[in-house]
Amino acid sequence: MKKISGNKLLVKALKEEGVDTLFGYPGACTIDISDELYKQDYTKVILPRQEIALVHEADAYARSTGKVGVCLVTSGPGATNLVTGLATAYYDSVPLVCFSGQVARHLIGNDAFQEVDIVGITRSITKYGITVRNREDLGRIIKEAFYIARTGRPGPVLVDLPKDVMGELGDPEYPSEVNIRGYKPNTHVHIGQLKRAIKMLAKAKRPLFLVGGGVNISHASQEFTELVNKTNVPVVTTVMGRGAVPTNHPLYIGNVGMHGAYACNMAVNECDLLFSIGTRFNDRITGKLHSFAPKAQIVHIDIDTAAISKNVQVDVPIVADAKEAITKMLEYVEDYENPDWMEQIQSWKAQHPLVMKPRPIMTPQDIIETINRIFDEAIIVTDVGQHQMFVSQFAEITEKKRLLMSGGLGTMGYGLPGAIGAKIGNPDIPVISISGDGGIQMNIQEMATAVLEELPTINCIFNNYNLGMVRQWQKLFYGKRYSMTCLRSGKASRERGENVEEMAYVPDFVKLAESYGAKGIRVTKKEEIEPAFREAMSSKKTPYLIEFLIDPEDLVYPMIQPGGTLEDMIMDC
Repeated sequence: MKKISGNKLLVKALKEEGVDTLFGYPGACTIDISDELYKQDYTKVILPRQEIALVHEADAYARSTGKVGVCLVTSGPGATNLVTGLATAYYDSVPLVCFSGQVARHLIGNDAFQEVDIVGITRSITKYGITVRNREDLGRIIKEAFYIARTGRPGPVLVDLPKDVMGELGDPEYPSEVNIRGYKPNTHVHIGQLKRAIKMLAKAKRPLFLVGGGVNISHASQEFTELVNKTNVPVVTTVMGRGAVPTNHPLYIGNVGMHGAYACNMAVNECDLLFSIGTRFNDRITGKLHSFAPKAQIVHIDIDTAAISKNVQVDVPIVADAKEAITKMLEYVEDYENPDWMEQIQSWKAQHPLVMKPRPIMTPQDIIETINRIFDEAIIVTDVGQHQMFVSQFAEITEKKRLLMSGGLGTMGYGLPGAIGAKIGNPDIPVISISGDGGIQMNIQEMATAVLEELPTINCIFNNYNLGMVRQWQKLFYGKRYSMTCLRSGKASRERGENVEEMAYVPDFVKLAESYGAKGIRVTKKEEIEPAFREAMSSKKTPYLIEFLIDPEDLVYPMIQPGGTLEDMIMDC
């Protein structure tokens, strides 16, 4: 049997695992892998402009396709640039396998050029990380990496590849099976616990489903919608759970938490059974823990044992994959009509509807509702900030319209590279990114990637000249002391007292887009919104950047006061 190098085995492994796309950036410790990738024609290699963006692209590719996203970076700074993206994927349970180059084994620990302990650095933000020390272990480790990334609670896995190990000759066979002692993820449902939870559901007078990202991760939205139709139990979601049931469903109330709808937060506060599926109960959802769902018994279904009763003590814990649990529930549940409860929820919705105040000027709601109206199918990818919350409030998410964002970590700079990854994975579906003027500049260089890969993404910028979410906090809670949030300020305003309101914004986004070879449009009025989108929709190869000039006084409401309960909502100012 002819032996092959570790580099050749890695490329063979990618094909065996069905990896059709790899996001990579080269360097000295991975140049031999790059050479082997050049010789094959199965895996397409995408060359982004920076490793931070690279991992976001692989992340969105994975979220939007259900496949494992795959990255390749070099050692040292190439590897450390993965950190933010790995944390983003870890907190949102995204399956990634990231290969990092490493210096030769005899140099490890000697402060060699571009040597870092990347496994140690990322230990707390990866599901598993390992440095390959022996060539004979390489195939097994790669096989295990893919298995670990996609099973149980999905997550990122890091495989560190010393240059000399990859150059060694060894067994050409790639394993066909995995058997990891100590890693046996449970997906099956404890039927006894599930039946107990269903009995509670039958007895409840004010039941409520609370659904998180776990339902979307397990691709269980169809089954969950069937469950809602069968039980007639109303639904609230976390931001990451939005889309688990179509947002136009009559039993869907909206998002819960810090910027959740009034009716949603009140429903959580007044329900007598909170049936939660696939959420961690983080602080953005609960507010003060001691007052969260004070009248309710709580059922919690989650694939991660560690997530259950970690933040909120629950009455019925069920460790299971969301799709598996929902499918089993469908065998036992019945119609649980509670007309008085739905009437109460509808009265809350009527009392404080989720709308922005009508204004003669263009608002974020105007833009998002135009997207809702003219796109029959789309993947919407957001950055992080006010625009993200506006999208999570107003975007119509259905079976044909999906939403991707950084929820757990809240990573600015995710939007544009995320749109690139989603479009590569879904070439026939329109992809729209929505960013603020702050977040877009964190990875604006990826416009070059979109142009060169001929990806007709539609990249929206809500430009309010500020870091809007922080500014909102400063306005509401810090006496309007706008420190470090105005993106037009600089030496002229700081030292010479010039008025920032009269200063030109830097950069000119339209010209910047054009310099990359993309198309740029600036929109200032409501009547310009739809024509801008129509023009962008007609593009077959060229990305568009649409800059919407937004009033910085457009704030996200409702908002829970810092340290408050779900009842402590600021409705408007």
